[in-house]
Amino acid sequence: MEERNKLLNILNKEKNRGRAQGIAIGIAVTIAILISVLIWAGIGMGIFRYFTTGAFFRKSSVIGTREEDKLAVLNDVIETYYLDEYDENELKESMYKGYVDGLNDPYSQYYTKKEFTELMEDNNGTFEGIGVYLSVDQETQTLEVIRPIEGSPAEKAGMREGDLIVEVDGEDVIGQDSDIVISKMRGEKGTKVSVGVMREGEEDIIRFDIVRDVVESVTVTSEMLTDDIGYLSLSEFASVSYDQFRLQLNELKKQGMKALVFDLRSNTGGDFDIAVKIADKFCPEGLVVYIEDKDGNREEYNSDADMLGIPLVVLVNGYSASSSEIVTGAVKDHGTGTIMGTTTYGKGVVQRVLPLGDGSGIKVTIAKYYTPDGYNIHGVGIEPDVTVEWDYEKYRDEGTDNQLEAAREYLEKELEKGI
Repeated sequence: MEERNKLLNILNKEKNRGRAQGIAIGIAVTIAILISVLIWAGIGMGIFRYFTTGAFFRKSSVIGTREEDKLAVLNDVIETYYLDEYDENELKESMYKGYVDGLNDPYSQYYTKKEFTELMEDNNGTFEGIGVYLSVDQETQTLEVIRPIEGSPAEKAGMREGDLIVEVDGEDVIGQDSDIVISKMRGEKGTKVSVGVMREGEEDIIRFDIVRDVVESVTVTSEMLTDDIGYLSLSEFASVSYDQFRLQLNELKKQGMKALVFDLRSNTGGDFDIAVKIADKFCPEGLVVYIEDKDGNREEYNSDADMLGIPLVVLVNGYSASSSEIVTGAVKDHGTGTIMGTTTYGKGVVQRVLPLGDGSGIKVTIAKYYTPDGYNIHGVGIEPDVTVEWDYEKYRDEGTDNQLEAAREYLEKELEKGI
């Protein structure tokens, strides 16, 4: 009752000025007048219901009559007292976003109709935007540039590996959902976007005015490191990635490949099903990965034993995440290759994107995934079999990739054992 009276006094502070003479009428009459005035303002009954219907919560939902009435009170307070103009639709969208944010899950997100439309655009390997590979920095929850795509507008503008994206078109995007920030940077060819980054060694934000263009995402590259050792790098698990992977792998076979370095460094993930198909090439018949939902329901994904069957090193680092970890975990548990580099990112949960009736949508975490041996890597990552720290100075000064060199030397010794 004390809380109710406090709220009533705040709401009616201005309305009750000059009514001191009415106090003498008595407490009962005063309450009746106050309620009548508040009903006239559209507020009173909402407050009354809010503080008297707490026992009537809906058992199947967090939102009950009490919450609905509190929202009505807030709405009436804003309508009656808020000084400036406001957008009712923005209030509603912020409410939905805040509701999902209450899960405290960085991977669950509400999308407005516009955001959901952009999110669901099919990525067939070609898109219009600035052209960068990105990861979420674990400490700041900010998008970090892994590397610009070769020949892309971002590369031409001067963006670099390690840049932290903090602004898009003047808007602070720190902490925003990564999919939303990415959608803000994408756009039609010929349009401009301003991207602000923080760079190590620089105190101020560096801003790039970039003209968007068509960017072809070539997700797989390959070459022969030696006469016997092939190298294949996969930058992301996109819808086009498996076909590109298969073609490049066959080309390496034609060139006499007897061992392979499979580079998943800085591959932040992508399509779950593509990851399973690629893992199939490195696993014997059996389990590749399985997922479990909140009720313990288990779904398994298996290999058909169409295995490459040659000495293999999988290169990983702290940006190898999600689908990359599915492949890495399968190879490690089955013992069909050696994991080399540094501990992976540690994203072991699965999301589902669902449309809502008004054109908006939601991405929500629905399950955890487990490696064949039942290991959930979420928050901890996968430790390599052979740890090789990245020597940035050697790469900068000499152009030498020390992790790749270590993988090549390892495979050369493995091939010598087989002779």
